[in-house]
Order: sequence, then structure tokens, then C-alpha cells
Amino acid sequence: MKLQMDLSGRLEMIAAMALSGTIGYFVVESGQSVWNVVFFRCLFGALSLLAYCWVKGLLAPWPFSTRTLMLATLSGAAIVLNWVLLFTSYGHASISIATAVYNTQPFFLILLGMILFGERPTGDALGFIALAFLGLLMVTQVEAGGLTWSSGYVTGLLQALGAAFLYAVTSVIVKQLKGIPPHVIALVQAILGTLMLLPLADFSSLPMDPLEWGYLAVLGVVHTGIMYILLYAALQKLPTPVIAVLSFTYPAVAILVDYLAYGRDLSFGQWGGIVLILLGSAGVNLKWRFGFARLRISPART
Repeated sequence: MKLQMDLSGRLEMIAAMALSGTIGYFVVESGQSVWNVVFFRCLFGALSLLAYCWVKGLLAPWPFSTRTLMLATLSGAAIVLNWVLLFTSYGHASISIATAVYNTQPFFLILLGMILFGERPTGDALGFIALAFLGLLMVTQVEAGGLTWSSGYVTGLLQALGAAFLYAVTSVIVKQLKGIPPHVIALVQAILGTLMLLPLADFSSLPMDPLEWGYLAVLGVVHTGIMYILLYAALQKLPTPVIAVLSFTYPAVAILVDYLAYGRDLSFGQWGGIVLILLGSAGVNLKWRFGFARLRISPART
């Protein structure tokens, strides 16, 4: 029974991360503004998650108190703005680079833990953060001999970093919502996103091609509804180290899709930077040793 749970959890996690890796393609191919893409992702995602939660009986009794509903709403604002920044970064820095930079999320979690909860990162964690930062510097090098602010490339990198930070904020808030079904939290986030972006959506330039509507529908139903269901099912079955390792299916698929769909060819230095970012992220998530096992950073004393 345990082996079956483990296998099904692994398959669900791989499927969820593989779906995540294809998001950039559907965003680009929809031909819509980022505001429209995120609005329809939230709208279709909310409808699919509402149907799932209703069928599963997750909405009765109502699981939120006033405090937890406010926290869920705050997390929704952060995750929606995270999508806006990440999707915008695709157009500036490419799907591959933006996704690699987006995987700096664990480092922002450590930073928030230090600021909000007084957590003390180990020297090992700081070593892997430094490794990932070196990778980030390598990623910023473009083949055409340098980096210019006018190119928009730096803007894309900063947007991807901002998205990673907002994802970390979302994670910190959601950790406070213990006992509430995660699918219901995702539903609240999607509903809030729909309401937030309704005034910003441009209904005068909606898709004329049914295929483009299909891309938007897939982003909502598959990449939001189904993906969250798979992801949360996997999180309930798998230990953290396995989750951390399988999460790297996401950037691997995103880089492959970017190459196959758009012929995005990365330089040797950029490939090296991506590897260092992913190694740094893995080291933090899996608590690898980096030669500083006994070193801990104490809070500053005044």
C-alpha cells in the first residue's frame, strides 16, 4: 500500500511539474496581454476548482475564520502578482532564463524566515545561496557581447526575481493556514485574481481564433485546476526530499519547450548558470552539506 502511494505520488508530482513547464508556451501562444492571460487563467481556474471542491464536499462546513480568510486573500494577491511578473518576464528574458531565475524561490524563503521569524540559516545554506547567486550572474551574460538596460533583458530578470519573491511570500502565508484544504485555498486565490484583474482585462482585444481561446482555457482548467489537484495530492504522499528533487522537472521541461518551440539556444555560460542555480536550490531544499556544517549565523546583537 505504501509503495503504491509513493509511486502514485511521484507520478502526480512529475505530471504537475511537467505541466508547469509548459505554461510559458501557452502564455505566449495565446497572443493576449499578460493582464488578459492571468485574468482568464484565474477565471477558468476558479470554475474548475469550484467544481472539484463542490464535488469533494470541501466547502461545507465553511473552513475559514475571518483571520484565515484574510490570510488566504493576501496570499491570493501575492500569487496573482507573481503570475503577472513571471509571464511578463517571458517576453524580456525568454521562458528558459525566466524559469531558471524563478527557481531562486527557496532563497527568498530563507530571507523571509530570517526577517519574520528570526530563523538562522546554516553556513551550508548560505554557501548554496552564494553558488546560486554566481549562477544568476552567469545567466545574465548574453551571447551578443554584453548586457544593455535598453534591451529589456535586465527588466525580465528583475521581473522573474520579483515573481520568485512573491511566490515565497505566498508560501509563508499559506503555512499559516493549517487545517484548511489546499484546494480551497487555491480556489480563494483564483477567485480573488479574477476580481483583481477584471478592471485591467482588455475585452476589446479578445482572441478571434478559437485556438487562442483554447490556450487560455488550458491555462485555467489544466495548468491551474488539474495541476493544483495533482500537486496537492502528491504533496500529501511524498517526503520533502523527493518533492524537492522532482520539482526540477519544471525548469527542465520549460527549457526543453523553449528550445523545441522557439529554437531558444542558450550560451555555454548561461547553461552553466542555470545548473548552478538549480544546484543551489537543491542544496537548500535537501539540506546538503557544503563544508560549513557547524557554522550558523547568529542574529546581530545591539
